[in-house]
Amino acid sequence: MIVGAPFCSRLLDLRNTFRDRVDMERPELEVTANFARALDAFRSFLVDERNLAENTVRAYLNDLETLGDYAHKEGKGDPNELSLALVRSWLATMQLGGAARTSMARRASSVRVFTGWAHRRGVIESDFAVTLVSPKSHRTLPGVLNRGQANEVLDALDSAANEDETPLTLRDRAIVEVLYATGIRVSELCGLNLESLNFDRRTLQVIGKGNKERTVPFGDPARLALESWIARGRDSMIKERSRALFVGVKGKRIDPRTVRTLVHEALLASPGAPDMGPHGLRHSAATHLLEGGADLRTVQEILGHASLGTTQIYTHVSIDRLKEAFKNAHPRA
Repeated sequence: MIVGAPFCSRLLDLRNTFRDRVDMERPELEVTANFARALDAFRSFLVDERNLAENTVRAYLNDLETLGDYAHKEGKGDPNELSLALVRSWLATMQLGGAARTSMARRASSVRVFTGWAHRRGVIESDFAVTLVSPKSHRTLPGVLNRGQANEVLDALDSAANEDETPLTLRDRAIVEVLYATGIRVSELCGLNLESLNFDRRTLQVIGKGNKERTVPFGDPARLALESWIARGRDSMIKERSRALFVGVKGKRIDPRTVRTLVHEALLASPGAPDMGPHGLRHSAATHLLEGGADLRTVQEILGHASLGTTQIYTHVSIDRLKEAFKNAHPRA
């Protein structure tokens, strides 16, 4: 598929519109000085004592910052002024705002860990959130690209990189190619270094959840995109000495929010494709592997799932797509 200049121009306009919308919707959070000090100490606890992954720490702190902002607006912004009633009110506000069950469960967990720590440290008088119940999460079939949509997106990125060979177009093509080729998590991609790559074997050394390391293969299109980015893009964006494979416009290691934005933008190239972020590309990669004949254990190893049960959801996705194809194609479906 060859994408012409008018289409690329239209895609650029859509991307700028999307960026503007993201910036406008990004909330400004405000917490009291006492709450900020508590969060800073809590961060040290999560990193130094719990040894949690950076992505997990960020999720905890984002949840608690949102709670602190809500409490501040309610006139109860200090940690010792928090209560079970206030936390439940905050969670209800999140639910009315359309938060998913999994997000609600994570927020409740963040509060329980925080109040347990704060009570032990004397920051709050009682561990009131110990009785806070998380909403029961349920598995849903993830949205995925079909093969045609995946090819449309990657072909558009190829065309953009070939027509306007800037560091950003080279980087964006390499990022989406790697995400789809390997099925790695966005946090894993952001943590990649130059030495994570083995071009001879066409593999990545990935540090996953629990600091577990695994080897993930990638194909020739991803190899070509990575070579172009490293040879003609990366050095011009580096502002300081860094081993990071992918960097942002400020020359530092790229962050997950930037990757999510550029994936959303890239998917605009396929008008019928579902709107999804990097995790949607991970779902798509796993589904296409299984549809192509890969066994479940291989997909589990590639994705870095601790349990085979987590990987099995993709068999349901494949069966669902098979049924849909049968329904549309068979005269007596």
